[in-house]
Amino acid sequence: ITSIMNRVRNLKNKYRSEENITDEFNYTKISADTTDNSGTVNQIMMTRNNPEDWLCFLLKLEKKGVPQMDVSLLNRLIGRYSQAVTALPAEKYSQDESYARILVRFAELKVLQDPEEARDQFHLARLNCKKFAFVHVAFAQFELSQGNEKKCKQILQKAVECSAVPLELLETALQNLHLKKKQLLSDEEK
Repeated sequence: ITSIMNRVRNLKNKYRSEENITDEFNYTKISADTTDNSGTVNQIMMTRNNPEDWLCFLLKLEKKGVPQMDVSLLNRLIGRYSQAVTALPAEKYSQDESYARILVRFAELKVLQDPEEARDQFHLARLNCKKFAFVHVAFAQFELSQGNEKKCKQILQKAVECSAVPLELLETALQNLHLKKKQLLSDEEK
């Protein structure tokens, strides 16, 4: 029995060792693919799969060009943001600022493709991340850019009612709306 148990242990150790080498080879092969960043995505998903890592990766990807001018980059970004939103459960991350930023940026990119889908994404961001004022302001800005001033004002007022923070951001956005400015927040205010 001892001899059989030793053989079984040896086989298990050998199998584990070969499996690790295969996994390392596959990981290296995946990571070498720089065109679609699947190696980085796989690494994020297989390790911690947290909003901070996703946001960092997505922002780096955005720096590769201007999505408004490059349809290929825009499509790639929308695909990756969609993947991030799918990989990160809202129940777990609704209080996470990085998650909220991912949802907002995804909606902002969708505006370039399909404003109706973008509206749905902004609504989803607002439902999932109510406590962040920037989420409400981004949705209100979208509605203002679509010519829906009344809806813009409603979104900002509801954000104040639900105590989104920082309150000053909402007050500034409301003030700029009353002043008939096209941008609710300047770059400095953002």
